[in-house]
Amino acid sequence: MVQDEKAAHTDGADEQMLGSNGVEDKLAERRDEVKFIKGDHQNGDAKIDIGTVNGGKPAFTGMSKEELMKYANDPFWVRLRWIFFVCFWAIWVGMLVGAILIIIGAPKCAAPQPLPWYKRGPHAKFASVQTCKAEDVQVAKKLVSAGAIYELPAALTYDVKKPEVEEKIKQLVALYQGSDTRVIIDLTPNYAAKDSQLVQDAIADPEKRSAFVWVSGENSQPNNWLKVGGNRSAWEKLGDSYVLSQFEDGYYDLKMNSTIIRNEFGGVLKHLVALGVRGFRLKNTKFFVLSDGLEDEVNSASPKDLSLGPNDYGFYDHKQTTFQFGLGNVLYEYLSIVKNASDEAFFSVAEDVIKPQVYQLNEVTDAYGIDLPMYGDFVKVLSKSKPEKSLQKDLENTLFQAGKDSWLQWNFADVYVDTPQDPSALAMFLSLLPGVPVVAVDAVAYQNVTEETYRQITSLRKTASYMHGELTLYQADPLVAFSRIKSGNPGYFVIFNPTEVPQASHFTIPENLPDKMTVSYFSEQYNNNMDISGKVAHAGRVNLKDLKVAPHSSIILTYVPVKAE
Repeated sequence: MVQDEKAAHTDGADEQMLGSNGVEDKLAERRDEVKFIKGDHQNGDAKIDIGTVNGGKPAFTGMSKEELMKYANDPFWVRLRWIFFVCFWAIWVGMLVGAILIIIGAPKCAAPQPLPWYKRGPHAKFASVQTCKAEDVQVAKKLVSAGAIYELPAALTYDVKKPEVEEKIKQLVALYQGSDTRVIIDLTPNYAAKDSQLVQDAIADPEKRSAFVWVSGENSQPNNWLKVGGNRSAWEKLGDSYVLSQFEDGYYDLKMNSTIIRNEFGGVLKHLVALGVRGFRLKNTKFFVLSDGLEDEVNSASPKDLSLGPNDYGFYDHKQTTFQFGLGNVLYEYLSIVKNASDEAFFSVAEDVIKPQVYQLNEVTDAYGIDLPMYGDFVKVLSKSKPEKSLQKDLENTLFQAGKDSWLQWNFADVYVDTPQDPSALAMFLSLLPGVPVVAVDAVAYQNVTEETYRQITSLRKTASYMHGELTLYQADPLVAFSRIKSGNPGYFVIFNPTEVPQASHFTIPENLPDKMTVSYFSEQYNNNMDISGKVAHAGRVNLKDLKVAPHSSIILTYVPVKAE
């Protein structure tokens, strides 16, 4: 509807309907001006512009300063303001304290520490302390070894404080000063010579005979115990007594759990640490604790040789003289002595423990009384020309029997001299398993493997996926394989072929393993054992489903896990 301009100005009906009460009427104070503006003449449209009469400024409707000041000093409002002020700062301080406590109490995400030196390995195994020479340092360098192992003759175990023995050990330690290789000594502490101070003290003082298996006042041998590996009695007549001598004639067995020997051998360990020795491996540990009952040995339920008789050592089960309960705790006492003498030193064994459970602590599950157990026949089985059992099953059983998270010694001296396997393949495969390679310098694993291969092995052993990664075994008989990976790092997939023909890698691939992987390293004769189509190259890509592994060879692949969608 179109309204005439004059009608718009003269019509006052709207104002009359609103009422008129002067200043008291709030609505009357708001004087809006309404303008009707003609628009399109053809359609009859119009525009409406509404504004205020007073220059477009709305009237002030808030409280004035004078009105507000009435409440500035009012007790109720003053108290309310203080309550709000205190509550605000109390809440703020509480939030700050809470944030600090959360930061302090939150689990730490520190970076994993590198392995201690004796777990990094490998270790070079030499002969006697008495035959050490300057050339040994270069041999250890070829292996990039963390430790150099020498054997101290058993007769000298308790003579380390004698000047001539002490000087020889100092010379040995001096050979490796300035290098990254530390000295490790193999000891045989469980027997002492007849002319040793320990025996002479026991002859003079009966109270000190508790260090030995010493039987006085007997007219005949106390039982049927025999020389280890022999067919003669293990008892020697000494005056009016019989003393146990299971090993060499003129050497008497020591009870390593006796207080006398704990103090004596503990002093030997501390003295060697003071001379610079940083590792110990003990021999004959299964004989460390002997039965106090002196009962006869009984014949073995499963003798190794059916032709053996009652006069043969192998005829008996030797439960009175070996693997006695509490052995792990006894070894732990000596371990503690070594750790207290030097926090970087380690304490272990030089032989297969055979029964790992006996070497564990009585009251702590899966905890050993030694640092690095040596267990199982896997190295021997791996180096056979035709393994008699599944390698994957044997490895799985070895790791299971050794105990959760065990860090084993892999004794390369167990590799058969006439093995058809490429020694570099054995070295690569074994060196990436949880544990430390112990490489005898007169073994094929040293003589037929290049320095470059050992350097590659060392570089892989320093990675996070090796040091702290998870181990997973895979089966594709006759191949054996495993992976090592730590979250956030590239993983390693290691495959070994023990047969004389190329083998397809028919693994059951889990979802987190990609089909394609990158070749990291491979054994030295790998490409020589394959035709052109099967040769591989460093940093090359291979499809795991199509890969054929060269005979008697190992290959190490790297991969990034596939993320689950």
